[in-house]
This record gives sequence, structure tokens and C-alpha cells, in this order.
Amino acid sequence: MQFIKELHHYLPINEQEISDKKAMSLMIEKFPDTILLRDNTLAHIAVSGFIVNQTYDKTLMIHHNIYQSWGWTGGHADGDSNLLQVAIKEAKEETGISQAAPLTNSLAGIDILPVFSHMKQGKFVNTHLHLCFSYLLLADESETLQYKPDENSGVKWLPFSQISNYCSEAHMIPVYEKLIQKVKYYANK
Repeated sequence: MQFIKELHHYLPINEQEISDKKAMSLMIEKFPDTILLRDNTLAHIAVSGFIVNQTYDKTLMIHHNIYQSWGWTGGHADGDSNLLQVAIKEAKEETGISQAAPLTNSLAGIDILPVFSHMKQGKFVNTHLHLCFSYLLLADESETLQYKPDENSGVKWLPFSQISNYCSEAHMIPVYEKLIQKVKYYANK
């Protein structure tokens, strides 16, 4: 499958990504039939989009209902192995934008992120891991925004310099910082 090749060819940028790539590869190998499904209650693939504006200085974030924090868009693969398309679909659904294009077709980051137990739509979801594939997406800042009430309570463009003022999940700040560095790399190409 394409996502396995993407992970195999991905060049980690730090020790966290080196470690996570090994663990993600092992989990994909161990659970080949369920890794793309949330039926795998230990760990499954999730996809995120770090959406940037055309001047590469802001990101489009949502206020997530479960995490009660501003963050990137994303969701479960739910069996779809075209993870870039999942990232684009989730970006549109969660923000109301009509267009989101890849800044690059390449995988931008990998992270194993914990999801603590919670209730969703009246059902208990146990603590598990998201094997997160991240993509950089480009969107028009002038588009009308609309939040998705069942998932988030707000959508807004945030300057890169203000993300830490809005994100209450301290473990996510380094994730966003490494993606901002990648955005700057592509902006200067």
C-alpha cells in the first residue's frame, strides 16, 4: 500500500521521528488488516493536515471539542490508504473551506500521539495511540470558514507566532514547530 511506501521513504528529521518510524513500521507489520481501522483499539493510523495560507505565515486551526484546544485538522483513515486525500477531506469538512491543495505531495511529519479515554457520540473510546501521518496543505485565507459542531467549536487563522497562546496541549507545540520549519523550507524553494 502507498502509505507503507511513504513511511518507508520518509526521512526522519529528529530522534523522535526516528523512534516513531520504527514503532509505526512494527505496528503496521503486526496489524496489517486493522491498522487503517479504528477497530484496532491499541493503535491505528490517523491523518492530519497542517493548513497554511498563501503567504506562509498563518495556519488554519480548529478548536477541538474532545481536546478543548486549538489544533490542526485531521481524522481517522477508516480503511482509506490514500492518506493525503484523507487529510484534504478532513481539512475541508472541519473548516468549511472548499479548496485545500498539498503544499507538497510528500509526507511532512510522523508522530505517535496518545489519545486518552473519552466519550464520543455517547460511546466510550478507550485510551489508544494515533500513528499520525501529517501533510502540509495550502488554502486561501479569504475563504469563508465554518466549524463542524460535532467535532469542533471554532475555526480561525492563527499566525505561527501565536500558536502556543492558543494550543493548550503542550506536547503538540513541538509537532507544530517542526511543521512550521518544513513550511518555511518549501516557501523558500
